[in-house]
Amino acid sequence: MKRTTLLHAELSGLIAAFGHGDMLVIGDAGLPVPAGVRVIDLALTRGIPGVFDVLDAVLAELVVERSAMATEAAPDLQAEFARRDIGPVTMLSHDDFKAASRHARAIVRTGECTPYANLALYAGVAF
Repeated sequence: MKRTTLLHAELSGLIAAFGHGDMLVIGDAGLPVPAGVRVIDLALTRGIPGVFDVLDAVLAELVVERSAMATEAAPDLQAEFARRDIGPVTMLSHDDFKAASRHARAIVRTGECTPYANLALYAGVAF
């Protein structure tokens, strides 16, 4: 059994396979997944797991160089994202965020029901 935080086998394997610049989107329960983009669906019930529960587990294993989020996200949501080590943040309109998500290696669907609680993480390098 793994010693690190992230126990979800599919998500852990995906992160292990990431290269520099690869994108992972952590999305709320309503974020559409573009055709052809892998989805890792963790949503169990409304609010479970929350976006920050998933984000914190992912950040325990993924080196993040930069990130992106929607300008429509509430200021308190933006501040909560910014409290984490997500690198410089690019602000995009929600429509542009959804368009950018077409380039994600995967979208992780959470049970989060807070509007615009979506974050794109771009992998960095550990050296």
